[in-house]
Amino acid sequence: MTFLRFNEQIVYKTFTFFLLLTPSLIVGNDLPDFGDSSGSLVSPEYERRLGKMFLNQVRHFTSVNNDPEVESYIQSLGDKLVSYSDSNEQLFTFFVVNDPSINAFAGPGGMIGMNSGVILNSSNESELAAVMAHEITHVTQRHLARQFEEASKYSLLNTAALIGALLIGISNPDAGMAAMTGAAGLAAQNSANFTRANEQEADRIGMQVLAKAGYDPRGMPAFFEKLQQLSRYTQNTAPEFLRTHPLTTSRIADSRARAEDFLMGEFTNSHSYDLIRYKLFVESSKSKKVAIKTLRQALDENKISARKDLSIRYGLAYAYIANREFAQAKQHVDHLLRDNPDDVAYLLLAAKLETTQSNYNTAFDIFKKAHGLYPDYRPVVMAYSKALLDLSNGKEARDILKKYERHHKHDLESYSLLGQAEAMLGNEIETAILQSEYYYLAAQTRLAVDKLKFIKRQYRVDYYQEQRINARMIELEYELELEEGLR
Repeated sequence: MTFLRFNEQIVYKTFTFFLLLTPSLIVGNDLPDFGDSSGSLVSPEYERRLGKMFLNQVRHFTSVNNDPEVESYIQSLGDKLVSYSDSNEQLFTFFVVNDPSINAFAGPGGMIGMNSGVILNSSNESELAAVMAHEITHVTQRHLARQFEEASKYSLLNTAALIGALLIGISNPDAGMAAMTGAAGLAAQNSANFTRANEQEADRIGMQVLAKAGYDPRGMPAFFEKLQQLSRYTQNTAPEFLRTHPLTTSRIADSRARAEDFLMGEFTNSHSYDLIRYKLFVESSKSKKVAIKTLRQALDENKISARKDLSIRYGLAYAYIANREFAQAKQHVDHLLRDNPDDVAYLLLAAKLETTQSNYNTAFDIFKKAHGLYPDYRPVVMAYSKALLDLSNGKEARDILKKYERHHKHDLESYSLLGQAEAMLGNEIETAILQSEYYYLAAQTRLAVDKLKFIKRQYRVDYYQEQRINARMIELEYELELEEGLR
């Protein structure tokens, strides 16, 4: 699935959208004062809001992977890399787009997207981490802000166009580059040169981050070489990452030489990487029977390690569940748990097997065990809370979710589950507020605003509830205005 199918008016609408984003810049027809290159076009708070809205737009137009285990893995990997970068306390959100094409992108507010194709086409975790480190560096080095500064020397339209080109280019790199070049006018060549410099800097600093985090720096040139090979065989359908991050032979050679400057050791994939890769392979397979055949063959041919054997079995069991071949799935699940009874991924897989067969009591016991072992692991918290709700235990589900959310950000699933818990407990106003937030995160801002208006009409709210609702309505109505400028 691609990000967006644009009609002839999309560039105009995108420009309108981003001109709306910067009302303060339009007053008096003055260009923005960017200061030095390390400065920001907007305040950090405004950039974070822009980032949230950017992510909501991505969710609106494409399929963002909402699997808690996939989300947790990619965020954990990203956070690890960020901890070794010059983040300057920048908050990052990492997410996976369900798209088999090879692409990754950095958006405003530290939003970094990764197509599932990057994970599936990586040969090891170091290659995946290399792509992420590269995108992280684009953010920490403020490359987007610097492009804005360069464009602003010519016109405000160029500044808006650069942001618009970023959004367009996520799914259609050629259209994104065309939008950028067409709008930039006299600044087009300078922007291109600046982009090449950005890519080189992202390679250099990204590799340092990669090595400091304990990954193989050779993962970066290895992935670049893989992309270059793919482009030779698919001239008109080159990987999207290749078109948004242009590669040259000299750049690859430079990356390979720089990697050899680092001390090398033994590098192994994390357990989570192997499992997530097999899960995504099954989910992206058009035919589960073909996936099963492929994984069975891989299991038969595996002569490398017992660890790889377990990873393949995990993927095979997941495929059997998806194909509703429960007896075969159970054989592999039992094999996984026999020597690893407390492995969280295997426990969740076992519970999934039972839930799919409507064996809810057995599944609940597994979820309860997993929560006892991993009370702070998001996939377990979400799964256990859902199991409690299925058994009509709204109070315990709410208590667990509230405790978890004190130290973690709200997300689409937690708002949904909390809303169900509050509804089960008869808390109508809180349920409606949570529904509004759910709509917002699901990129349905109009519904979110309408829900808040409905609350004020339908219920007698107290002073604090009214103030809370009014403040949120102001935020959402502003964002709605911006979003409608895009569509």
